This record gives sequence, structure tokens and C-alpha cells, in this order.
Amino acid sequence: MKNEEILIENMLEKVIESIKEKKGENITSLKFSIEQSSICDYFVICEASNIKQVQAISDFIQRQIRDEFKIRPTHVEGYDTANWILLDYFDIVIHIFSSEAREFYSLEKLWADAEFKNYN
Repeated sequence: MKNEEILIENMLEKVIESIKEKKGENITSLKFSIEQSSICDYFVICEASNIKQVQAISDFIQRQIRDEFKIRPTHVEGYDTANWILLDYFDIVIHIFSSEAREFYSLEKLWADAEFKNYN
């Protein structure tokens, strides 16, 4: 495994740990093959019961990744409304949904051919 792949796997583990620590629910990762996506290697999808928790998960992930890996997201979207916050770390894109928004958008169905892993 190359150093970059190890870094991505370690970041993925830290993201999952961070979500669990802030009581995020229904955590799923989608691993994309090169043929499936040039967007990123992983999507991480989770949900929270309210907007404050969605923001708390986002804040905590950013702090943990910054402190451990010295990396900041290349893009953050949706923080103010917090029904769906997207954190783009280039190789890993994190989607933090309110429960209602996750059900509505059903991202997993759009990427059904990816390799799924559930963490709850």
C-alpha cells in the first residue's frame, strides 16, 4: 500500500471515529473504484437528529482532521442551513445530513455500484 493510500485509510478511520464520538447515526462509507469515479476515493454519509448536532459533527471532524493530519477541507458547503453539510477533503467527501434530508436525497441509491460499509 502506498503512503497516500495509508493516509486516506487513516483519515477515513478518524472521520468514522469522530462521527461516532458526536453520536452521528447510520454511518456508511462508499468506496469507489477508479472506473466508478474520478471525484474521490470515498464518500462518508451519516445523519444526525437535529441541525445543531449536524454542525457539531462537522466542526468536530474538521478539528480532528486538522489536528491529526494538518489538513483542512478544500470545500465546505451547507453549514449555515445544516440540513446537509458537505466536507470535501479531495480523497474523502463527507456528507452529514439531518435525518429528513438523508431520506429525501438517498445518496446511496445514486451510487449503488460502490462498495458499501456500514459502521453502526
